[in-house]
Amino acid sequence: MTLKPAFGLSGSALKVIAMISMVIDHVALYLMEHGTVLYETMRCIGRIAFPVFAFLIAEGFIHTRSRYRYFFTLLGFAIISEIPWYLLNGADGTHNVMFTLALGVATLMVLENLLQRSPIQGFLWTLGMAGLASWLGLDYEWRGILVIVIFYLFNGYDDSLPYSRGMQFFCTFTLMMYYGITGILLAHFVISSYDGTRGFIHSMLAKYGFYTIYPIHIIV
Repeated sequence: MTLKPAFGLSGSALKVIAMISMVIDHVALYLMEHGTVLYETMRCIGRIAFPVFAFLIAEGFIHTRSRYRYFFTLLGFAIISEIPWYLLNGADGTHNVMFTLALGVATLMVLENLLQRSPIQGFLWTLGMAGLASWLGLDYEWRGILVIVIFYLFNGYDDSLPYSRGMQFFCTFTLMMYYGITGILLAHFVISSYDGTRGFIHSMLAKYGFYTIYPIHIIV
């Protein structure tokens, strides 16, 4: 049985925190003078975003009614976001993080079935998809896919495993510390405050409106 935190944050609250963190990160990256204390502080706060989004992707995959619709929604917004991403970054060979999240869902869709038959095949499939993310130049590359899979394995597939929360933290921390230790520690604080509730984002209009924030903020 998983213990709930005394102070709880809903899934909707986590989404808002991750989105605000992402905007702060991008404001620093594209608009601030690099190397200043303010810039470094904002980038640390910005590193909260992806681990929280990865956690929410795993949670969404576990609880969604239609995984295909979930995947194609993410893929659709990834395609929409690619135009402003290109205008912002140019032809640098990278692609926006929505593609990473969509590929993470695709990875979990197949992995779920493989784990029932052959964990080794599931392991190889995960490595292959992580390699594909790097080859395609997706944001967070192979680390992004592995973090999503880890959150799924230790949070949904078998949360009864001894020390599962500790292993989740160790694995994701090891992978994401490349982007900054402070950010991943703050992200885990946010994730550990999750109370398992859906929160205030319920309607499809609200969900899609939340997704549109990503391409809109890049355009701005």
